[in-house]
Amino acid sequence: MYKIAVIPGDGTGPEVVDEGLKVLEKAAKKFGFKYEIKLFDFSGKRYLKTGKLVEDSDIDELKECNAIYLGAVGDPDVRPGIIETGVLLKLRFALDQYINLRPVKLYNSAYCPLKDKNPEDVDFVVVRENSEGLYKGMGEFKDKGTKDEVAIQISYNTRKGVERCLRYAFEYTRKRNKKKKLTLCGKTNVLTYAWDLWQRTFNELAKEYPDVATDYAHVDATTMWFVKNPEWFDVIVTDNMFGDIITDLGAMIQGGMGIAAGGNINPQGVSMFEPIGGSAPKYTGKNVINPLAAICALSMMLENLGEAKAADAIERSVTGIVNKDLKSLAAGKMGYSTSQIGDMVVNNL
Repeated sequence: MYKIAVIPGDGTGPEVVDEGLKVLEKAAKKFGFKYEIKLFDFSGKRYLKTGKLVEDSDIDELKECNAIYLGAVGDPDVRPGIIETGVLLKLRFALDQYINLRPVKLYNSAYCPLKDKNPEDVDFVVVRENSEGLYKGMGEFKDKGTKDEVAIQISYNTRKGVERCLRYAFEYTRKRNKKKKLTLCGKTNVLTYAWDLWQRTFNELAKEYPDVATDYAHVDATTMWFVKNPEWFDVIVTDNMFGDIITDLGAMIQGGMGIAAGGNINPQGVSMFEPIGGSAPKYTGKNVINPLAAICALSMMLENLGEAKAADAIERSVTGIVNKDLKSLAAGKMGYSTSQIGDMVVNNL
């Protein structure tokens, strides 16, 4: 029996979560596992009414769950940053979800913006450190509001934080068992403190994984190779800021935000899975948003829970629909409604 926390969130989040839950219900029946759902309302509408987002009591409840399934956060009536900080970042830090896992997989070459690239060319994973770096929120203003103002933002990296991220990446590369190559993506030529720590730790750990090939690429070069030669990559490991940037580029080369899913992982605790695209408020209530990213996030969640057969069946169902049925992956252009696509995934399991 899995206890799954569901955070529908804002905008189109509840719509895509509904489709994911339809798939979960069918997968549970087909593959013989049980689950129960607990809903958490961490939405902008609730915040506007009550001033509340994630509280300490919520964290205690979430720690008792096996996984978290998130729709999206972000409300146009709430100042940017409040919900993101009060929900996403708070959950990541409080639950120590120190890995952001982003598969970049092309399901249909027709939806790839790169010339002459096929699904076998775009199939890699980004492992992003999720709890330190520039997103730690450390820094200060000096002489704020004057012509001499200085704003300092600190990239905070610890040996413990860097090492556990790198070790996860080495283990993931070994388990993935494809090219078995791990690329460190950084900026060692300029950011000489943080990336000296990353590079040294990477080199030390590489000795423990002789079966995993390793290489290094500057982050600017990585974005270039994503476009020119994505087939070079297998698993990429990087820090919080660089990972945030390159995974959006990864989403575009795999077909767009409508198909991109990710996980915030605590390997020893509670992990959270979500579509990457955000709340897309302009499409709210129109039944036109693509639910496949949320359904792929559900597949990631089930794999993380150990339900590998169910996860694989969902991914194969998505692959078939993307290749045979959809006219586009973009909202309103798919040829089917949100709910119809959810039904198609269920029927094709």
